This record gives sequence, C-alpha cells and structure tokens, in this order.
Amino acid sequence: MFLLPHPLRLLLFSCFLTALHAQDAPDPFEASVIDYAPLTNVECPDFSTTSLLREWTPQNQTLHPREQEYVDSRAQNTLPGAWNSWLGNGSRMGYDLSATNFTWPKIGIALPGGGLRAAQYAAGALSGLDARNETAQAAGTGGLLQVATYIAGLSGGSWITGSLFFNDFPTLHNLVLGDGNDLSGWKLDLPFATPDGTDIFSANNQAFYGSVLWSVRAKAYKGIDTSLTDPWARMISYHFLNQTSRANFFTNDSAHGAGQLWSNIPEIPAFQQYMTPFPIVVSDSRPVGSNLTTALDLESTVYEITPMEIASYDPSLSAGMNLTFAGTQLTNGKAVNGSACVTGFDQAGFIMGSSASLFNQILDFAQNTITGMSSSDSAGLLFTLKQQLQEVRTRADDVANWPNPFTNIKTSTFQDAKVNWLELLDGSSNGANIPYDPMFVRARNLDVIVTLEGSADDANNFPNGSSLITTKQRLSTLLQPSHQQFPPIPETPEDFISMGVNARPTFFGCDPTTLADYLMVIYLPNAPPINGDDPITNTATFQLTYTPKHTQLLLDAVQKLTIEGFTPNANTPDPNFGTCLQCAVFDRARLKSTPVLTRSDICSKCFKQYCYDPQNPPSRNELPNRKQVFKDPDPMGLTSFLAKNEFNFIGGLVGLVVLILVLIGGLIWWKRRQKKVFYKRLTQIYEAEAFAIPVYPTKGSRPGSQVYELPKHHGEL
Repeated sequence: MFLLPHPLRLLLFSCFLTALHAQDAPDPFEASVIDYAPLTNVECPDFSTTSLLREWTPQNQTLHPREQEYVDSRAQNTLPGAWNSWLGNGSRMGYDLSATNFTWPKIGIALPGGGLRAAQYAAGALSGLDARNETAQAAGTGGLLQVATYIAGLSGGSWITGSLFFNDFPTLHNLVLGDGNDLSGWKLDLPFATPDGTDIFSANNQAFYGSVLWSVRAKAYKGIDTSLTDPWARMISYHFLNQTSRANFFTNDSAHGAGQLWSNIPEIPAFQQYMTPFPIVVSDSRPVGSNLTTALDLESTVYEITPMEIASYDPSLSAGMNLTFAGTQLTNGKAVNGSACVTGFDQAGFIMGSSASLFNQILDFAQNTITGMSSSDSAGLLFTLKQQLQEVRTRADDVANWPNPFTNIKTSTFQDAKVNWLELLDGSSNGANIPYDPMFVRARNLDVIVTLEGSADDANNFPNGSSLITTKQRLSTLLQPSHQQFPPIPETPEDFISMGVNARPTFFGCDPTTLADYLMVIYLPNAPPINGDDPITNTATFQLTYTPKHTQLLLDAVQKLTIEGFTPNANTPDPNFGTCLQCAVFDRARLKSTPVLTRSDICSKCFKQYCYDPQNPPSRNELPNRKQVFKDPDPMGLTSFLAKNEFNFIGGLVGLVVLILVLIGGLIWWKRRQKKVFYKRLTQIYEAEAFAIPVYPTKGSRPGSQVYELPKHHGEL
C-alpha cells in the first residue's frame, strides 16, 4: 500500500505514472525525469525487409553503410582543403606536392583512458594539433586534427570524445574552460560524486543525488536493469555534455543531458558539415556469469560504439547492432517481444559510462569503499547505489548492463551467444588502455594512428608502453584475420623506459618492407617537461577534482609538450618538430605514389631522430634532467594558506582560539543532532514505497523539512 501523506505527493505520483506510459508526452516533468528512460514498446522496423543486425566474416569485413558514406564524403569534400591548408605545397618537408597526384593517407587519433587526467591530456594534445590554434599552426603541428578520418576514445578518452561532439566540436581550451558565452566548460573543481563538498547530506548534494536517482529510477521502471554505471553516467553528463552550467548545476532547470543520444551525433552541425573525424568509443565485455573482479583476458570481446551501431570486429563475433534500437533484446536477429523494440537506450553519458565502468575491480561491498577514489567521492557514489538498490531492480551492480542483441549469433565462437544480457566494462579492462582495436580493423584501412598517450602505468603516473605491448599481442594472436598488425616496438615496459621512447615523441613503423606489413603509429606520450621543470600533468587516475588554475596550467603544459618534440641530450625544444610530424603523417602517401617518391633529406633527418629502429634503439640517456615526481601547481587548503600568511594572521588566530573552544562542543552536538534527524527523514522518504518520487531539500530549507523540486526543462541535443 502506497503512503501518500500529502495531496501534492498524490498528484506527483499520478503524473509520474502517466509520464512513464506516454511515448510522446511533451510536458517538462517527463522531459528531464523520463528522458534518461528509454522508450519501450516502440514499433520495430519490418524484419521481413530490414535487419537491425549486420554480420560479416573476418575475411570479408564491411563497415556500416552510413559510416562508409561519412568517411567517403569527408575524404572527397573536406580533407583535400584541410591537407592543403596544413602542408601547403610541401616545401617545408622538402617535397613539391604540386608535381604528383597523391592518395592522402588515412589518419586515426587514439585517446586513451585514465579519468580526468587522460581527458585533460587529450584536450591539451588535441589543442596542439588543431589548425584553429595559432600557436600550433605556427609550430606546424596544428592541422593534423583537421585531416584525421577517425577519432577513438576509451574511458577518460571517451569523455572528451563525447564532449567534443555534443558541444559541436569547439576549440579545446573553450571546451574545457568555457568561453564566457554558450560553453560553460567542464567545471572540474566540482567533484563528480560530491559536487557541493564532502558532506553528502548538504542541501545541494541531496538535490544533485535526487535528480540523478530520479533519472535512473525512470529507466528501471521501464523494465531495464540498471547498475552503478547509471548514476555514474549521469554524473559524467553533468560535466561533459552541454546542458549544465554553474547556475543550473543543482537545479532541474535543465535535463543535464538526460535525453542526448549517441545515435543523434549525425544531427550535430559540425558532423553534418563533415568537419569532424568519425567518432568511436571502446568498451570491453566481461563474460556473463564469470563475476570477475580482476582484469579480463585478451579473449574477452571488445566492442566499439559509433553513432550507427554497437559492434565487435573480433573474429569471434563480427557483428553489429543498430544503435538506435540498442536496448532491444534480440534472438536470432529478431526482437524477443515480437514487434516491440526499444529506443533511447544510447544516452550519451551512458555510452561514456559504459566505456569507463571499472567498478568490478574497485567496488568493495565488504569494506563499503571504492578503491582509489577519495573518501568523499566513494561515499557519494555508494550513497546513490544504496538508494538505487532500495528502490529498483539491478542485475550486475558493478558493470554496464546492456540487453544482448547477439543472442544465438555465432554460437560456436561468441562468448555470450547464449545469454540475454551483456556486461560491459571499462575499455582498459583487458590491459589495453589505448583504443587501438577499431583503428586496426582492416576494413578501415588506416595508414597512420596518432596516439595521445595519457595512461598512468608507472609509480609516477607516466606511461610505460604496456598498452601497446598488450595490443600487439592481441593483434598477433586473436585478431590476425581481421586486423592490421602492429609495427615493431620495444618488447617490454622496461625496454620502453630504458630506451626513453615512453618519454618523448616516437614514430613506430617508419620503414615497412611492404605497405601490407603494418601501419605507422605516432606516439605522443605524457612526459616530464623537457626543460627540467616539475611535472604537473601526471596526476592520479581517480583524482576527480581539479582547480581551474591547475586545469589551465595542465592544458598549456600538454599543448607545449605536443608541439615541442625534443632535442637529444638537451633540455630545449626541437624547432623542426612540426615539420617532422608532417613528414611522418605524409610518409605513407609517399610510399603509395607511383613511382614511389624518394624520401626528402629533411624528412630523412627527422626519421633518424624520431623513428624507433629495433636494430639501433635509442637510449633514455638522451633525455637528461627530466623530473618525474608530480608537484601540485595550485596547492589548496588551510596549511598552505597559513604558511603564506603566518605572521599576519597568527595574532588573530590566537585571539579566536578561546572562543572556538567554547563554541565547538555545542556546535558539534547541534550538527550531529541535525544530521541524525535529517538522515532519518531521508531514509523514511527513500524507503516509503517502491515507486516513491525522490524528494530533497531546496536551498534555504531546514533539514527534515523536505519539498519537491520539479524539473522544468526538456533536454535538447
């Protein structure tokens, strides 16, 4: 029996049930609460003429027709001008590009995982490759972003990928820091899980949790199982999509991205004008029933999510599902519920959350902690999960739950062919933290992959090459029939470190015997400043808060790192690195020309400095005076404040200490009593009934005096 202590509650409950069953209800309540909930019982396409699934073989791959159309149209209409703007007549590289007709190389950019560090690293590096950045353009590196065909993100790299597109592909500094107008930036000083500070019971934090849980419950009430990834996805949306500002962060004046869908990326103006690379996000899959809380093995299925489909080019599956209808459980390619399909499952934050769901390895129910996160972020996430579990059904709490569209497909090879749900995890769960898999797919036929490597592999949170090694192993064993091969690289992380190729730009695969041997990988890793300054870019993966000053300095430091290259045995930048980067990107076009164009003297000199030669490996000794230990460029807190103002304020502090001692006992007693009353009231509200509408205090209300705060805004792309 439902408890309805107030007439307003009855009205709200009635509205909520109405909204849940309305497919096209335009009212604002349905907009921000229900937008995160997929639409069920949507009429499926005619299965006699249309299939939601694509299948292929490793030897006969095909791309989704709409992906192929986008890539071809961009290559024909946009890229020639972008190449001309970047390389001009080629004289900077020592070539005359007007004398030969070239087939331009196909470029992919890989954005690895690593939380907010990786997202910010990718932003700074992309800024250094962006033709719209005058500094990068002058250095010769700015323009590579504009000629790229693909961009792929994983975990933290997926966050910037989604943010770029749902903010219409702005310049990178404006994306992250805001532009004072339409772009409000990422607001990284507001923590993901406790945006109003460490007190999870503050009015603003409770308003935030209420909005997040409202959305997740709406999804669950449609019969779709949720997990901790769902509130995590909503928190990601607040920071990276385009509907949240500082002014509305703790309100429901915005849907906060609840209704923004990954399949709607083709409606974004920059995409419609073929101005952007084609986006891909990577997620791994835990075999259903394994309940693994450790890293996955290399055989676990790797999925890619594009605006068109969720697919796997692994030979074991080789199939894709129409993303618009993701959330529809299929068996043998047909909807389990006859002609009833699901749409709206592919909420943008949930896609990014599925690529960044590492909870199977870090969620400890026994200790009630999330390993690696701060105590406040852990408490905030666990609070939302606890309330979620009290109200709705979940399946696997520590993964992203996806209805399986591949049931009874490839039954002899596909690991989850006999189950109804997929359990998606962070894309680095198999040890490959760089989203290389989609880039090496033979059907995409890439020539060059640019790796903006923000991984944290060693004790100082710098990369050590382990992701490249893992990917090469997977390519050379499981993926030989379906993917291109990795070029020669050092064999172990220790070799990466001893050779120094993990700490400076390196080109792998410069001199293949034939073009079929392997593509080229341009490796731009996070590394200490070349001038010997303290590093500020190697922060922890689970650091979920950055001051605006640190973010600004981090972006500038990474951009500088990206455009500088290195000078062997010195602490000075290479003034020719922009030219060398152009040489590396262009070299496959040189090899494809007829007759083959001789490598220029300028480019030959560049390759001698930057290419990895297994027969003559470089040495870390060429990188002197590089500091490794992170130093906070914007230390915060009372200790640093007092250290700077010790003599000015010590007298005042002494004068206040007596008053503080008198008041502190009473203050602590009062606060504990208020929290106890407040928590008791919250518990009563959350546990009152299964379909309870969450309530939370508005600004200025007293603990225990709860009011309803209705959403007012319908989310738009």
